[in-house]
Amino acid sequence: MTYRETLDFLYNQLPMFQRVGEAGYKPGLGNTEALAEITGHPERTFRSVHVAGTNGKGSSSNLLAAVLQAAGYKVGLYTSPHLREFTERIKVNGEDLKPEYLVEWVARWWPEFEHVQPSFFEMCVALCFCYFAEQQVDVAVVEVGLGGRLDSTNIIQPLVSLITNISFDHQNLLGDTLPKIAAEKAGIIKPGVPAIISQKQPQVQVVFEEKAAAAQAPLQFADQEYRVDVTRPAAPDEDVQHLRVTRHGAPYLDNLELALAGDYQRLNLAGVLATLEELRQQGFVIPEAAVRTGLRDVRRLTGFRGRWTILGRRPLVVCDTGHNEAGLRFVTEQLARLPYQQLHFVLGVVNDKDATKMLGLLPREATYYFCQASIPRALPGAELAERAASVGLHGQVYGPVAAAVAAARAAAAPDDVVFIGGSTFVVAEIEEL
Repeated sequence: MTYRETLDFLYNQLPMFQRVGEAGYKPGLGNTEALAEITGHPERTFRSVHVAGTNGKGSSSNLLAAVLQAAGYKVGLYTSPHLREFTERIKVNGEDLKPEYLVEWVARWWPEFEHVQPSFFEMCVALCFCYFAEQQVDVAVVEVGLGGRLDSTNIIQPLVSLITNISFDHQNLLGDTLPKIAAEKAGIIKPGVPAIISQKQPQVQVVFEEKAAAAQAPLQFADQEYRVDVTRPAAPDEDVQHLRVTRHGAPYLDNLELALAGDYQRLNLAGVLATLEELRQQGFVIPEAAVRTGLRDVRRLTGFRGRWTILGRRPLVVCDTGHNEAGLRFVTEQLARLPYQQLHFVLGVVNDKDATKMLGLLPREATYYFCQASIPRALPGAELAERAASVGLHGQVYGPVAAAVAAARAAAAPDDVVFIGGSTFVVAEIEEL
């Protein structure tokens, strides 16, 4: 098969959470362990860092990978979902998975996998581990797909586990309270393996403390050791912010450039720095220069995009993949600080999110362009418009994402702002991303 035929085969053969939601989610490690057994346990051949959390795990994973690359290591990076192309999920030193590898790998292993009946994500994880093993990476940064305890990635034995933060998302699968969600994320904490929590949140602190104690895993709340202050926010049309970091109250990193302009990135950075320090303690050589280069050049080093990404100026066009209550709160706070005459908001969501709570956070004075991504999980634009109207948000329904974006850009004056978001899958369909 060709690359496209191979992808179509996988999409049609395997249940895919990204497209259909809960029906594509197979909790538990049994299938992944079976695939690992068949392929000779490639996950045991490389060192790894495991990253979980509700928001920030993708950014943290990319920042870690960028710094490790800048330090001279050969770095594997596994994240999900992809934005434009499947091969984005699996990278080595910022280079996407080679399409021909996918074709050969599926041809080689599918006959032996078929009886396992894996999900799409389980297949992706097995593919990732095989690729990193073959590429002989020095270290892999592996992002959890959903939850942690039962996530397919959780068969690895990492050097350190990082959990970014806990907020409401996927309650139907992970639990309807923050402690329940935290317990699922805490499932990546392994016996004796250092665990780092980016933010100390009173509602869930005890969950991590009890899990770490039971596993005899050293536990650190990173924001209690590292303080990150913004010394110069990114200008409205720039994507670099300047930060100052102190450690235990003493100067640590001053005039730090972070090429991710989202306000929420300062919350991720403490966990990233603590994880890097733990790797240093385990023998990794990570000089300050590599930290500065990795944070400044993360987009170039890993190809990271979609987080407060500037797509155009006059009018300013910004997109962000924030897609739950906590993520959208940061987005709206940052939008509120931008100077503009009018805000044009291209909005789409998926049908398994609590849209009403999310909509209640959005600015009422904006003009809305309701759309739906081209996946079965997408909430129809007309239904989204009805729900939005019930909380005082008004606009028109445009159907496809491209039509909504085109309408917003056409209507915007040079001093206006166009924002595109509400779902990762809306951002994924922006043509110029």
